[in-house]
Amino acid sequence: MRIARFTTGEDPMYGIVQEKDGQDMVYGITGDPLYTEIRPTGTIVPLQDVRLLAPVIPRSKVVCVGRNYAAHAAEMGGEVPDQALFFLKPNTAVVGPGDPVAIPPYSQEVSLEAELAVVMKRMAKDVSAEEVPEAVLGYTCANDLTARDSQRAENQWFRAKAFDTSCPIGPWIETDLDVAGPSGLSISSRVDGQVAQDGSTADMVRSVAELIAEISSVVTLLPGDLVLTGTPAGVRTVQAGSSIDIAIEGIGTLTNPVVRR
Repeated sequence: MRIARFTTGEDPMYGIVQEKDGQDMVYGITGDPLYTEIRPTGTIVPLQDVRLLAPVIPRSKVVCVGRNYAAHAAEMGGEVPDQALFFLKPNTAVVGPGDPVAIPPYSQEVSLEAELAVVMKRMAKDVSAEEVPEAVLGYTCANDLTARDSQRAENQWFRAKAFDTSCPIGPWIETDLDVAGPSGLSISSRVDGQVAQDGSTADMVRSVAELIAEISSVVTLLPGDLVLTGTPAGVRTVQAGSSIDIAIEGIGTLTNPVVRR
């Protein structure tokens, strides 16, 4: 099931995206699927006639994982850490499909990072890897944009990772996705149609379940929180005026233009 958040020019609402007669349609639902039962409102709109929004705005946080792909760790001049590397993005970093990514004025080197994002459904604290699936609503595409010059200049990554618009997500939440399969899911990024990253989630060092279990031993994950699971090799800088596509097999494509703030 694909859960989208959208607007037709009025208040945002949630809907289910389904194909009908060869065309993707959005079926409006009541309330917030994180907290209420999914019930149709009767609103049915062609997908092409709505504006998709970020499918969730985290209630508290975005937890990100660094160096969870060995090839990416190597291209950044390091190795996979013995202990998982975690950092946070605020919910003000989150934007949706089509929203502009604004390069902050203090950076001249912002790069993309295609990532599989996990959307939490239930509160999770000290859960085991086996319990993780029951706490997950679904998955979406994410772009962990990073100001590399700021990242190199400081030990803390606040300026590098937390700036406004640094976490586009979308286009929707896919609830039926096998992220534990041996072949993984293809994950890629493009800039103005040119391939930057072309990898597979099978190359993750730590699995989704392992990551969430470990994160939950540190902090409580709340409904709507996001967990970004790392990026494959091939990260590259982006310039104002370009367009970024993040694509993940079984989910779809997230597209955002880049501007200079």
